[in-house]
Amino acid sequence: RDDVESRGLGDVYKRQTIDIGNTNIVIGCGKGEQWLFVERISTQRNTTVLEYAMAFKTVLDLYNIDPSDIEGGIISSVVPSITNIVKQSAEKVIGSHVMVVGPGIKTGLSIVIDNPAQLGSDLVVDAVAGIHYYSLPLVVCDFGTATTMSIIDENKCYLGGMIMPGVNTSLDALTMKAAQLMKIALEPPKKFIGKNTIDCMKSGIIYGTAESIDGMIDRVEKVLGKKVSVVATGGVASSIVPYCRHEIVLDDELLLKGLNIIYEKNK
Repeated sequence: RDDVESRGLGDVYKRQTIDIGNTNIVIGCGKGEQWLFVERISTQRNTTVLEYAMAFKTVLDLYNIDPSDIEGGIISSVVPSITNIVKQSAEKVIGSHVMVVGPGIKTGLSIVIDNPAQLGSDLVVDAVAGIHYYSLPLVVCDFGTATTMSIIDENKCYLGGMIMPGVNTSLDALTMKAAQLMKIALEPPKKFIGKNTIDCMKSGIIYGTAESIDGMIDRVEKVLGKKVSVVATGGVASSIVPYCRHEIVLDDELLLKGLNIIYEKNK
């Protein structure tokens, strides 16, 4: 640190956050609560340590960030087969220790489900950020390969949740199984009642998903007996949330914010 300050770089204590999802790896670099960038690369299960390291280094170079200015990093992952590969890659680039969210990591979250060890690290991290930034009780919707909903009560307890097929997962299954249906862009139709095959599919996936989210929120409120706050994150959240009836806050950086909080608890 003395060397850093002598070079006039006293504000360089940045950290790298990495979320390994089934489809994308989301990479963020921040200082405190300020994010310098958030980028996505494809999740590749056969990629080597060196190839991932080159990808991470390229992203840092794009934003003119010197890897030696990064004090450490943290990873959440739902793809165990590549977690250690990505960890080694990040450490190779920044030359510092990178934590992995899992056993032994302090989160401050009280998990009251049948088997807390089964809870995905991404859901843990989302919940940690949700408790920190939003009012309780809270529903966290994460739109990824799967669409997940996490329920946190007013005592900051993770009660459980729901898992549904993701938006793109549903679309892929539909086009694979139905010979006359083609791949479509994830955008709203010209009218709610579609007048052609493409608009019918768009209406079904956009409004159908929105209605399912609204319906699940209604059921959660009925079970809890009170209104809930709702925050949504994930790759396609912005395509669905505007068509929901409930007030839902969009937070694309929710998971990275949660990683940032957990990093501070454990560094």
